[in-house]
Amino acid sequence: MNFKASKHIDLNQQASWCPGCGHGIICRIITDAADKLGVGDRIVTVDDVACGQFGQYAMDYNSIMGAHGRVVATAAGVKRARPDALLIARPGDGSAYSIGIESTISCAMRNENILTIVINNSVFGMTGGQMSPATLYGMKTSTSPFGRTAERNGSMMDITKLLGQTDIAYLARCSVDSIANINKTQKCIEKALKKQMNGEGFCLVEILSPCPTNWKLTPEQSMEFIRNTQSKALPLGEFIDKGGNEA
Repeated sequence: MNFKASKHIDLNQQASWCPGCGHGIICRIITDAADKLGVGDRIVTVDDVACGQFGQYAMDYNSIMGAHGRVVATAAGVKRARPDALLIARPGDGSAYSIGIESTISCAMRNENILTIVINNSVFGMTGGQMSPATLYGMKTSTSPFGRTAERNGSMMDITKLLGQTDIAYLARCSVDSIANINKTQKCIEKALKKQMNGEGFCLVEILSPCPTNWKLTPEQSMEFIRNTQSKALPLGEFIDKGGNEA
Protein backbone atom coordinates (compact mmCIF):
# COMPACT_ATOMS: atom_id res chain seq x y z
CA MET A 1 0.00 0.00 0.00
CA ASN A 2 1.19 3.52 -0.78
CA PHE A 3 1.84 5.37 2.49
CA LYS A 4 2.54 8.76 0.87
CA ALA A 5 0.52 11.36 2.74
CA SER A 6 -2.84 12.09 1.14
CA LYS A 7 -3.48 15.79 0.61
CA HIS A 8 -7.01 15.25 1.93
CA ILE A 9 -6.03 13.71 5.26
CA ASP A 10 -6.13 16.31 8.04
CA LEU A 11 -3.65 15.42 10.79
CA ASN A 12 -4.04 18.68 12.70
CA GLN A 13 -7.18 17.71 14.61
CA GLN A 14 -7.99 14.94 17.07
CA ALA A 15 -10.22 12.07 15.91
CA SER A 16 -11.32 10.31 19.09
CA TRP A 17 -11.39 6.69 17.98
CA CYS A 18 -10.40 3.88 20.31
CA PRO A 19 -6.98 2.26 19.80
CA GLY A 20 -7.17 -0.35 17.05
CA CYS A 21 -10.39 1.03 15.53
CA GLY A 22 -10.75 0.59 11.78
CA HIS A 23 -12.31 3.98 11.06
CA GLY A 24 -8.96 5.71 10.61
CA ILE A 25 -7.84 3.10 8.08
CA ILE A 26 -11.09 3.55 6.16
CA CYS A 27 -10.71 7.33 6.09
CA ARG A 28 -7.26 6.87 4.64
CA ILE A 29 -8.60 4.46 2.00
CA ILE A 30 -11.30 6.95 0.97
CA THR A 31 -8.84 9.81 0.60
CA ASP A 32 -6.35 7.69 -1.34
CA ALA A 33 -9.11 6.54 -3.70
CA ALA A 34 -10.34 10.10 -4.26
CA ASP A 35 -6.79 11.39 -4.76
CA LYS A 36 -6.05 8.67 -7.30
CA LEU A 37 -9.14 9.65 -9.28
CA GLY A 38 -8.42 13.36 -8.86
CA VAL A 39 -11.89 14.10 -7.45
CA GLY A 40 -11.11 15.25 -3.91
CA ASP A 41 -12.56 18.70 -4.54
CA ARG A 42 -15.94 17.13 -5.45
CA ILE A 43 -16.33 14.84 -2.42
CA VAL A 44 -19.05 15.50 0.15
CA THR A 45 -19.28 13.05 3.06
CA VAL A 46 -22.41 12.57 5.12
CA ASP A 47 -21.51 11.28 8.59
CA ASP A 48 -23.71 9.60 11.16
CA VAL A 49 -24.06 10.50 14.84
CA ALA A 50 -21.84 7.57 15.82
CA CYS A 51 -18.17 6.57 15.71
CA GLY A 52 -17.94 7.55 12.05
CA GLN A 53 -18.63 11.20 12.84
CA PHE A 54 -14.99 11.71 13.82
CA GLY A 55 -14.11 11.25 10.17
CA GLN A 56 -14.93 14.91 9.64
CA TYR A 57 -11.84 15.68 11.77
CA ALA A 58 -9.62 13.27 9.81
CA MET A 59 -10.63 14.06 6.22
CA ASP A 60 -10.38 17.47 4.62
CA TYR A 61 -13.66 17.33 2.68
CA ASN A 62 -16.95 19.14 2.83
CA SER A 63 -19.05 17.14 5.28
CA ILE A 64 -22.57 17.07 6.65
CA MET A 65 -23.79 15.51 9.89
CA GLY A 66 -26.95 13.53 9.35
CA ALA A 67 -29.46 12.42 11.95
CA HIS A 68 -28.74 8.94 13.27
CA GLY A 69 -29.81 6.38 10.68
CA ARG A 70 -30.66 9.01 8.08
CA VAL A 71 -27.31 9.61 6.42
CA VAL A 72 -28.08 7.57 3.28
CA ALA A 73 -31.28 9.52 2.64
CA THR A 74 -29.47 12.78 3.45
CA ALA A 75 -26.75 11.94 0.94
CA ALA A 76 -29.39 11.21 -1.70
CA GLY A 77 -30.99 14.60 -1.06
CA VAL A 78 -27.68 16.45 -1.33
CA LYS A 79 -26.89 14.60 -4.56
CA ARG A 80 -30.18 15.73 -6.08
CA ALA A 81 -29.46 19.32 -5.06
CA ARG A 82 -25.79 19.15 -6.13
CA PRO A 83 -25.52 16.56 -8.91
CA ASP A 84 -21.95 17.68 -9.62
CA ALA A 85 -20.80 16.56 -6.14
CA LEU A 86 -19.67 13.04 -5.30
CA LEU A 87 -21.63 11.91 -2.25
CA ILE A 88 -20.31 9.38 0.27
CA ALA A 89 -22.63 8.31 3.10
CA ARG A 90 -20.69 6.67 5.95
CA PRO A 91 -22.99 4.86 8.40
CA GLY A 92 -22.13 1.94 10.64
CA ASP A 93 -23.96 -1.37 10.53
CA GLY A 94 -26.18 -0.34 13.43
CA SER A 95 -27.26 2.83 11.66
CA ALA A 96 -27.54 1.46 8.13
CA TYR A 97 -29.28 -1.81 9.00
CA SER A 98 -31.35 -0.96 12.09
CA ILE A 99 -32.82 2.52 12.50
CA GLY A 100 -31.76 3.42 8.96
CA ILE A 101 -32.73 0.26 7.09
CA GLU A 102 -35.70 1.97 5.38
CA SER A 103 -33.37 4.70 4.06
CA THR A 104 -30.84 2.14 2.83
CA ILE A 105 -33.45 0.00 1.07
CA SER A 106 -35.45 2.92 -0.32
CA CYS A 107 -32.36 4.62 -1.78
CA ALA A 108 -31.32 1.31 -3.33
CA MET A 109 -34.80 0.79 -4.81
CA ARG A 110 -34.67 4.30 -6.32
CA ASN A 111 -31.10 3.60 -7.48
CA GLU A 112 -29.94 6.93 -6.06
CA ASN A 113 -26.61 7.90 -7.59
CA ILE A 114 -24.54 7.90 -4.37
CA LEU A 115 -21.95 5.75 -2.62
CA THR A 116 -22.78 4.27 0.77
CA ILE A 117 -19.83 2.91 2.73
CA VAL A 118 -21.08 0.83 5.67
CA ILE A 119 -18.46 0.28 8.38
CA ASN A 120 -19.54 -3.09 9.77
CA ASN A 121 -18.12 -4.14 13.15
CA SER A 122 -21.21 -6.21 14.02
CA VAL A 123 -22.13 -4.05 17.03
CA PHE A 124 -23.46 -0.63 17.93
CA GLY A 125 -20.04 0.85 18.63
CA MET A 126 -20.47 4.27 20.23
CA THR A 127 -23.40 3.45 22.52
CA GLY A 128 -21.83 0.52 24.37
CA GLY A 129 -21.50 -2.49 22.10
CA GLN A 130 -25.13 -3.55 21.84
CA MET A 131 -26.24 -6.21 19.37
CA SER A 132 -26.85 -4.90 15.85
CA PRO A 133 -28.66 -6.57 12.93
CA ALA A 134 -25.21 -7.68 11.71
CA THR A 135 -24.13 -9.27 15.00
CA LEU A 136 -22.95 -12.81 14.26
CA TYR A 137 -24.66 -15.91 15.61
CA GLY A 138 -23.02 -16.83 18.89
CA MET A 139 -21.46 -13.39 19.28
CA LYS A 140 -21.68 -11.91 22.78
CA THR A 141 -22.60 -8.25 23.12
CA SER A 142 -23.91 -6.08 25.94
CA THR A 143 -27.47 -7.01 24.90
CA SER A 144 -26.75 -10.62 23.90
CA PRO A 145 -24.55 -11.72 26.84
CA PHE A 146 -25.11 -15.42 26.12
CA GLY A 147 -24.44 -15.08 22.41
CA ARG A 148 -26.82 -14.28 19.60
CA THR A 149 -29.28 -16.97 18.53
CA ALA A 150 -31.89 -16.86 15.77
CA GLU A 151 -34.55 -18.13 18.18
CA ARG A 152 -33.95 -15.46 20.82
CA ASN A 153 -32.71 -12.52 18.74
CA GLY A 154 -33.85 -13.07 15.16
CA SER A 155 -31.88 -13.66 11.98
CA MET A 156 -28.53 -12.02 11.35
CA MET A 157 -28.64 -9.55 8.47
CA ASP A 158 -26.45 -10.05 5.41
CA ILE A 159 -26.90 -6.94 3.28
CA THR A 160 -25.66 -8.75 0.16
CA LYS A 161 -28.64 -11.10 0.39
CA LEU A 162 -31.07 -8.29 1.06
CA LEU A 163 -29.89 -6.09 -1.83
CA GLY A 164 -28.53 -8.86 -4.02
CA GLN A 165 -31.60 -8.94 -6.28
CA THR A 166 -32.01 -5.18 -6.63
CA ASP A 167 -31.17 -3.21 -9.74
CA ILE A 168 -28.34 -1.16 -8.22
CA ALA A 169 -25.00 -0.33 -9.80
CA TYR A 170 -22.58 -1.94 -7.34
CA LEU A 171 -22.55 -4.04 -4.17
CA ALA A 172 -19.37 -5.29 -2.51
CA ARG A 173 -18.07 -6.43 0.85
CA CYS A 174 -14.46 -5.72 1.79
CA SER A 175 -12.21 -5.76 4.84
CA VAL A 176 -9.29 -3.97 6.46
CA ASP A 177 -7.74 -6.97 8.22
CA SER A 178 -4.61 -7.07 6.01
CA ILE A 179 -2.64 -4.91 3.60
CA ALA A 180 -3.89 -7.04 0.71
CA ASN A 181 -7.52 -6.54 1.72
CA ILE A 182 -6.98 -2.83 2.35
CA ASN A 183 -5.73 -2.50 -1.23
CA LYS A 184 -8.75 -4.47 -2.52
CA THR A 185 -11.05 -2.21 -0.52
CA GLN A 186 -9.52 0.88 -2.09
CA LYS A 187 -10.08 -0.58 -5.57
CA CYS A 188 -13.74 -1.25 -4.75
CA ILE A 189 -14.22 2.33 -3.56
CA GLU A 190 -12.49 3.66 -6.66
CA LYS A 191 -14.83 1.57 -8.82
CA ALA A 192 -17.89 2.79 -6.93
CA LEU A 193 -16.83 6.44 -7.26
CA LYS A 194 -16.32 5.96 -11.00
CA LYS A 195 -19.83 4.54 -11.26
CA GLN A 196 -21.21 7.59 -9.49
CA MET A 197 -19.25 9.82 -11.87
CA ASN A 198 -20.87 7.94 -14.76
CA GLY A 199 -24.35 8.30 -13.27
CA GLU A 200 -24.83 4.53 -12.97
CA GLY A 201 -26.72 4.58 -9.69
CA PHE A 202 -26.59 3.31 -6.13
CA CYS A 203 -23.36 1.75 -4.84
CA LEU A 204 -22.87 0.13 -1.44
CA VAL A 205 -19.51 -1.04 -0.15
CA GLU A 206 -19.62 -2.76 3.22
CA ILE A 207 -16.28 -2.88 5.06
CA LEU A 208 -15.63 -5.36 7.86
CA SER A 209 -13.83 -3.30 10.48
CA PRO A 210 -12.38 -4.03 13.95
CA CYS A 211 -13.88 -2.78 17.21
CA PRO A 212 -11.42 -3.96 19.92
CA THR A 213 -13.17 -2.08 22.73
CA ASN A 214 -16.60 -3.64 22.29
CA TRP A 215 -15.27 -7.01 21.10
CA LYS A 216 -13.07 -7.08 24.23
CA LEU A 217 -10.08 -8.11 22.14
CA THR A 218 -6.66 -6.64 21.43
CA PRO A 219 -6.20 -4.89 18.07
CA GLU A 220 -4.26 -7.93 16.82
CA GLN A 221 -6.97 -10.33 18.00
CA SER A 222 -9.61 -8.14 16.38
CA MET A 223 -7.96 -8.50 12.98
CA GLU A 224 -7.83 -12.26 13.51
CA PHE A 225 -11.52 -12.22 14.44
CA ILE A 226 -12.34 -10.55 11.12
CA ARG A 227 -10.23 -13.08 9.22
CA ASN A 228 -11.29 -16.24 11.03
CA THR A 229 -14.86 -15.51 12.10
CA GLN A 230 -16.57 -12.38 10.77
CA SER A 231 -15.56 -12.82 7.12
CA LYS A 232 -16.59 -16.49 7.27
CA ALA A 233 -20.13 -15.50 8.24
CA LEU A 234 -20.11 -12.48 5.92
CA PRO A 235 -17.99 -13.48 2.89
CA LEU A 236 -15.99 -10.88 1.01
CA GLY A 237 -16.50 -10.18 -2.67
CA GLU A 238 -18.28 -8.20 -5.37
CA PHE A 239 -21.93 -9.19 -5.60
CA ILE A 240 -23.36 -6.71 -8.12
CA ASP A 241 -21.34 -4.88 -10.77
CA LYS A 242 -23.58 -3.42 -13.47
CA GLY A 243 -23.03 -0.93 -16.24
CA GLY A 244 -19.85 0.53 -17.64
CA ASN A 245 -16.98 1.75 -15.54
CA GLU A 246 -15.06 4.29 -17.59
CA ALA A 247 -14.87 7.74 -16.00
